[in-house]
Amino acid sequence: MQNINDYKIHPREVADKSSKEVLRKAIRLALDTETDALRLNTQTFNTNKYKTIQRLADYEGLKDRARRIKEESIENRPGLVGKLTNTIRARGGEVFLAKSGKEAADYVRNVCLSHDAKLIVKAKSITSEEIGLNHELLNAGIEVAETDLAEFILQVSREQPSHIVAPAIHRSRESISELFKRNFRTDRLLETGEELTEFARDILRKKFLSADVGITGANLIAAEEGALLLVESEGNIRLTTQLPAVHIAIAGIEKVIASKKDFGVFIELLAASGTGQALTSYTNILQPPIDSPVLNLNGREDREREFYLVLVDNGRTKMREDEDLKEALYCIRCSACMNSCANFQAVGGHAFGGECYTGGIGGAWTLGTSGSLEKARFAELCTGCSRCVPNCPVKIDIPRLNTAIKNRLTKAAGGPSTQQRFFGHFADLARLAEVAPRISNKVNNLAITRVLMENVVGVDKRRSIPSFANETLEKQYRRYRINNKPASVTKSTFSHTVLFADVFTNYNNPEVGMSTVRVFDKLGLPIALSEVLDDGRGLQSQGLVEKAEQRARKLAAYLEKLIDEGKEIIVAEPSVLSMFRRDYEKLLDNNELFGKIAKHSFDPIEYLNGLIVNGSLDLSKHLIKPQSPFHRIFYHAHCQLKTIGGGNVTPEFFRRVGFTVDISNVECCGMAGSFGYKKEYYDISKRVGDDLISQINATLSLDKGTVLLASGTSCREQIGSEISATVYHPMEFLDTLVA
Repeated sequence: MQNINDYKIHPREVADKSSKEVLRKAIRLALDTETDALRLNTQTFNTNKYKTIQRLADYEGLKDRARRIKEESIENRPGLVGKLTNTIRARGGEVFLAKSGKEAADYVRNVCLSHDAKLIVKAKSITSEEIGLNHELLNAGIEVAETDLAEFILQVSREQPSHIVAPAIHRSRESISELFKRNFRTDRLLETGEELTEFARDILRKKFLSADVGITGANLIAAEEGALLLVESEGNIRLTTQLPAVHIAIAGIEKVIASKKDFGVFIELLAASGTGQALTSYTNILQPPIDSPVLNLNGREDREREFYLVLVDNGRTKMREDEDLKEALYCIRCSACMNSCANFQAVGGHAFGGECYTGGIGGAWTLGTSGSLEKARFAELCTGCSRCVPNCPVKIDIPRLNTAIKNRLTKAAGGPSTQQRFFGHFADLARLAEVAPRISNKVNNLAITRVLMENVVGVDKRRSIPSFANETLEKQYRRYRINNKPASVTKSTFSHTVLFADVFTNYNNPEVGMSTVRVFDKLGLPIALSEVLDDGRGLQSQGLVEKAEQRARKLAAYLEKLIDEGKEIIVAEPSVLSMFRRDYEKLLDNNELFGKIAKHSFDPIEYLNGLIVNGSLDLSKHLIKPQSPFHRIFYHAHCQLKTIGGGNVTPEFFRRVGFTVDISNVECCGMAGSFGYKKEYYDISKRVGDDLISQINATLSLDKGTVLLASGTSCREQIGSEISATVYHPMEFLDTLVA
């Protein structure tokens, strides 16, 4: 494998280059050089996490408690820091509150020099990376030995961490073996994980025995007891804190909580969320300076143990006062958001990351600690798929953080780009195309048009453009109702349900809408059609938050009127349903209205399944016999549908009907709305989709009687671009089964 550090352009080195160009090159390099180890390891962590949380007695309750503790701690931060300082000093330790990263690094350097330190052993610490500590100590002539195995590997290879919990997650066993053989004289085979670990241990053991100072981070710090929580997998933190006489702990001020009695909540959540372990191998709770003899294995004559706690602000106070970024301070560095992120699985933190912080949560932290919007531009790799949201143990709305960053980048640029306008205002373009859809489709697929679209709007010419329907859902529905009037059609209240005519269903996929209408009619549940209104999701995805809020408020007022008339809202497009049930909470800033819309909005299969469960619908009376030439279903649930709790409803429904259902195990198909169309992200989109396509091909090869179902428009486009078989919306397929 190439050394990514030799090629990646670091933001601090490219003052004369645009951050867009930096991000583009980082993505290309990551796609070209990262191995399968990255995807395998992140997906393994993620899969293990799902298994582990099933064994937690009250997982959601634990998350609520963790969130509440962090909220209270951040709110009471000044008082807690004061109490912690008094507690540590009363035991003989020192506390230094650093306003900036430089101030923190300077302080640590001076402490080390005052102890005539020549060698530092250092446990993994993301905060030390943030303040550039190693660079500062090396410039002072002090050797720094990274003792975490992954950090040791990166120190040898001169790479940046690509993951918070597993910094070398992108490296395979073979590449590590080659790295060690290239950099150390050894005749060992170094073929197995055990051999590699033993080799590194032998080198590091000598460092531990010779070290003058030990430096660690801290997962949490309890103000009342002055206790540090340090979790690890290798035991290196115990050696770092106990062998040298001097221990320096570096932590952001957001790590301070009230009492160590609350450590238990986070101990249960940390390992389960990050790596899928019930508990990490080593969980340390220290109240330094620790009360144990000084060993002086390094030949020094230190008589007492000394402890220095460096609390780092470096932008955190400003984050606390920033309504958009404040939520990032609740992060407990578990990495669940990275492991569940399809884009991170594809390119890792060397592309989806900054100088220090990576993944979905990394953009907010990079902006908060560096103060630079441009350094946080990698937040644009967040598609808003929302799979990180239910996986976060403190319930941080990470997509919302990244949308805020996109919004600020747009404002800093003086307004939206042509690309943002194009994708954000797709609803307006669709209305124009409706005038002459056949001509629009023909023009859109001309070679010259595709070249222009790629150069002007950034739509990759390799991606197929979905066609506009010759006749919209509105028109088809009006014609259908002329010949298919419900018995009570003369009454304004003939239907209890209203199908929301979202933009894509109306202009591009009217067949999905009409299948929904026909199925409801066949089941004796006549359904009306709403007006066509933009829900704002396109604007939000481009970071145009204010305009998205305007569209959301307009639509919400209309939906409220329908709901007050006794209607239930049926939504065929999952991303729109997710807007109603999740995103509108922030876009509307009206909890009562949001709650009303969220409560009365349903996926069509979800709504029908609910009627079956409560005994209001006997589907068996309407099924066609024989049901279908298909007897097996491969179903891919839309990422946002899974986030709002609807991912398993369709499989449950079709199993009731009598089908065997296989479910995709990918977090996202990779298309993610406009993301997969953009030239700069097309290759990532395709890389992410590889897993899903492989699963589908494997299923089809085993059973030819398999039908493919996918709820989302984007999902069907991504699958359809690689698979020749038809991909149906669940309602389209159900339309063939009922009479």
